[in-house]
Amino acid sequence: MDLQLKDKVVLVTASSKGLGKATALEFAKEGATVLISSRNEATLAQTVDEIKQLTNNQQVYAKTCDMSSVEDINALFAWVTAEFGGADILINNTGGPTAGGFKDLEDSDWMAAFEKNLLSYIRTTRAVLPHMEATNFGRIINISSSSTKEVIDGLILSNTFRSGMVGLTKSLAREYAKNNILVNTIGPGRIATDRVAELDQIAAAKQSVSVEDIVKRSESLIPIGRYGQPEEFAKVVLFLASPANTYMTGQSLIIDGGMLKAL
Repeated sequence: MDLQLKDKVVLVTASSKGLGKATALEFAKEGATVLISSRNEATLAQTVDEIKQLTNNQQVYAKTCDMSSVEDINALFAWVTAEFGGADILINNTGGPTAGGFKDLEDSDWMAAFEKNLLSYIRTTRAVLPHMEATNFGRIINISSSSTKEVIDGLILSNTFRSGMVGLTKSLAREYAKNNILVNTIGPGRIATDRVAELDQIAAAKQSVSVEDIVKRSESLIPIGRYGQPEEFAKVVLFLASPANTYMTGQSLIIDGGMLKAL
């Protein structure tokens, strides 16, 4: 299938590692112009070099951006507009919020999670929409979590703000479908990333068991029997964010190997 990405500019936020990096790599393989961002300039530079080497696509560029900073987001989009004319495809991604239950968290934790994990997506979407409206084309993917379908104990911040992201996605999809701007949410289940490894370590410490035991328990709940790989998640993002997707919008999908029991 031709995903029609060779003339498209794709921005993937928080993409120096993990799901963001895997997604940027898949877009680069398809010949898109790929823009990546994260807070660490040195890691970003390494990621750009790695993607170029793996794909032989030299149209890969980077700019630092802290997704919790409105100033950084404004600077990122000023750069995207000045250098590339705007982004045709936006992959919204951030690191996960602080783990914990209700009694573990203060107002500052809630405000930080809101700004990083929901308001950042609102800000980036606001910034990218004028170009998409002008060209009558756009694809926005909001990377979320399986907590949008089934809450995860000990991750109340994710349960709260990721669900808000689904409402945002559905509203945007309905409002901008007339402009050929399709918006979807895609959440990972147990994908082998640093974030999941961190959560496994936290769970192991709380339960006084080994990380290996936590992984085995988790894998036993996944019908496919293993954690997913970042590239498996990224390939789904790739299709839904491409011009080849012409009719799917406003959806909330989970890539989890069949783990969730919720309908």
